Amino acid sequence: MATALGYIESNKEQFKEELFDFLRIPSVSTDSSHKDDVKEAAKFLINKLESLDLDRVELFETEGNPIVYGELNTDESRPTVLVYGHYDVQPPDPEELWETPPFEPTVRDGDIYARGASDDKGQSFTHVKALEAYLKSGNDFPVNIKYIFEGEEEIGSPSLVPFIEEHKDLLDCDMVLISDTAMFAKDTPSITYGLRGLTYMEIELIGPNRDLHSGVYGGAVENPANALCEIIAKLKDENGVIQIPGFYDNVEKLSDKDREAYQKLPFDKEEYKEKLGLKALKGEKGYTTLERASARPTLDVNGLWSGYQGEGAKTVLPSKAGAKVSMRLVPNQDPKRIAKLFREYVESLADDAVTLTITEHHGGHPAITDLSFYGLQAAAEAFKEIYNKEPLFAREGGSIPIVADFQKVLGAQSILMGFGLNSDAIHSPNEKFSLKDFYRGIKTSAKFFELLPNYS
Repeated sequence: MATALGYIESNKEQFKEELFDFLRIPSVSTDSSHKDDVKEAAKFLINKLESLDLDRVELFETEGNPIVYGELNTDESRPTVLVYGHYDVQPPDPEELWETPPFEPTVRDGDIYARGASDDKGQSFTHVKALEAYLKSGNDFPVNIKYIFEGEEEIGSPSLVPFIEEHKDLLDCDMVLISDTAMFAKDTPSITYGLRGLTYMEIELIGPNRDLHSGVYGGAVENPANALCEIIAKLKDENGVIQIPGFYDNVEKLSDKDREAYQKLPFDKEEYKEKLGLKALKGEKGYTTLERASARPTLDVNGLWSGYQGEGAKTVLPSKAGAKVSMRLVPNQDPKRIAKLFREYVESLADDAVTLTITEHHGGHPAITDLSFYGLQAAAEAFKEIYNKEPLFAREGGSIPIVADFQKVLGAQSILMGFGLNSDAIHSPNEKFSLKDFYRGIKTSAKFFELLPNYS
């Protein structure tokens, strides 16, 4: 009988062509003009799952984009794995910066270039192909498996949490498998065991009821742009410490074990600076670059606008000024509490010369997976067998809010089995995904399913 890994090796070209068909669908969830394309991507996955003759495949309509579900029950004594992924993608803008069309997959130097190649179509598709490799090669699948793919991840997953809460019994599982993260470096298998949470806020200041001549009114009227700059300057001190009262109340101190783990990660500070075009790095005093980027909370201005920004000069005192501010959170920090503290602090900094409006956008809780969890151990061994290297364990600075929701609603820990790289330019022009890692991802997934019952 053929093996699952042998089937994967024999069907590489077919798998690539199927992925390319998936990537050609411009399933941009942030743009309502692509609503039909998003649904087409969902139907693509439905068709792939139906071709495997699973016990159940269903398209669940929501108030937003549909949720794709599939399941295969093999033996109730075996572990049940819930695979999560998303089929929606970011807009390709600015398209003129793409070397090849964003929705026409192209292979260059071993990398697939297309929007969604790494985030998350290419990575999540590996787990569909891993299941196919078992079923089409005539082998018994080692675990029970469920799939849930959403089309709203890039807009904050508004329909997913209500769906999970409503279908807890349907989604009951022993663990969640997610491939929407990155390896630490090329050919360096890595498992992410921690994600930061997020609180996203917007500040708007309004001064006079219209833009004013800065020569006539300057010095007599508060300039909202100046006032906003003063507020932003007071959010952090010279050592990078966030000044919001109570912000650090629930932040756990990094343990010696945590800090030792960071020291083991292969990190070249000079190479890091060179790739970013920087002369120096800066962050919270007392912590290393990697600790700042993944294990410590942060506050950053993501957007800033006011006044005249066209060519040449215009002596204007602007009527409005605004900023978008994100805060990445670590375990035990609650996004709603942080939003409240942010609001109270900024309100204390603004005076009556301007009208202040603070808007809370989306957020999410941080998440940590227990390093002793048997699913994590099986994933590590699967990486080791396919990549011929011991995998690294690392926290990631980004957020996948649904990980905390799976833990809260389903009581299930997540295994973040990433096959991409931080250099894959996700959300940017020329997004890419290594073709080699697409194939290795399928094999690692298949090996994980094979090994998991031995660890349970």
